[in-house]
Amino acid sequence: MVFESKPALLALVALSLASFLYVTTEALPIGLLPLIAHDLGASESAVGLLVTGYGLVVVVVSLPLARLTRRFPRRRLLCVLLAVFAVATFLSAVAWDHGSLMAARMVTALSQALFWAVVTPAVADLFRPAVRGRALSILYAGASAAAPAGVPAGTWLGQQTDWRVAFLALSGLGLLVLATVAAVLPGDRPAGHGAVDGGTSPDRGRYLSIVATTMLSITAAFAAYTYISPFLTGVSGFSESAIGPLLLARGIAGLAGVYVAGRLVDRYGWLTMTGFVGLQVPALAGQYAFGASPVAAVVTICLSGFTLAGLTAVLGSRVLVYAPGEPVMASAGSSMAFNVGITAGALLGGVLLPGAGVRSTALAGALLSLAALAVVLAEPAVSSRRKVVAATTGQALAKVTQPPQRP
Repeated sequence: MVFESKPALLALVALSLASFLYVTTEALPIGLLPLIAHDLGASESAVGLLVTGYGLVVVVVSLPLARLTRRFPRRRLLCVLLAVFAVATFLSAVAWDHGSLMAARMVTALSQALFWAVVTPAVADLFRPAVRGRALSILYAGASAAAPAGVPAGTWLGQQTDWRVAFLALSGLGLLVLATVAAVLPGDRPAGHGAVDGGTSPDRGRYLSIVATTMLSITAAFAAYTYISPFLTGVSGFSESAIGPLLLARGIAGLAGVYVAGRLVDRYGWLTMTGFVGLQVPALAGQYAFGASPVAAVVTICLSGFTLAGLTAVLGSRVLVYAPGEPVMASAGSSMAFNVGITAGALLGGVLLPGAGVRSTALAGALLSLAALAVVLAEPAVSSRRKVVAATTGQALAKVTQPPQRP
């Protein structure tokens, strides 16, 4: 991959690290749940709301915040968001009760909602269209690395010292990223403008299809992934001590998915997306059908990790190709759809768990993945550009075949 400049490369690495920090911070209470609950005198279910509430905030405010700030200079806006992240994460570390921790987390969630809307077009603006997809795959590799690396590392640090130390470390890294972005991110264009002021091939029909595919495929993935630990212990027969290594293997497979997506998406965008969605179907169906076999369970959860991470990278790139308007608003819509999928998947799995059992979460994911595959296969047919071309061609044929008028 040929990078345009050293500042562009440094900015890309810094923003990839920022995505890693945001996703790690969002999920870290899961690993530190018992420690936080004991220290603050809260129930474990109340601490669980620190993650659920965080995701709901991101869903609700992504589009409004993106619209409100789309005229703000991009570099300044990213610096403000990273400063809010560092301060709010520090306040999380010094929280004195559950309420103050929840408040600090909600502020962090506000900054994350806008971060995902701004950062994708900001990175795309640094690179030529020929390598833009690969640059975005590096950005999303940071987010993909949070599950196998960030959350386990933060959990280990909190267990060895204090849960507050883990949040302090994230805050400190946030300040480092802030300083780097402020120093090397070129230009100071408004968030809604830049070299990618709109999609390279604006198409409202295909954009809406990508958003629908996002909701369905991410809901499918998280219906199963949210409850992967009880699945591996209750269905596959693994011990609890094996969960960490298995999730690490899944995370490594996810990084491979990001790499493959980055290599293919610039040249074969729709085919790459179709392939990842299509692979998710047998991954989750296989988890349901053969999950009782430890070997099959490892293969299927790694394949689902590969597809989910690869899809994340593909979605970010394709949204900027077909954005029908300002890229920051298109990215905000995609981010909202992604987070709706996360929340809906977790809720769907939670509904199925008590009655149908944990195995049914994989079946539900496979069926929703089939629906997502149907949507992405139909995407070319709903293209707005296709309709425009057809209408234009029809008008041209009508003019050619129209009989000549008498003078």
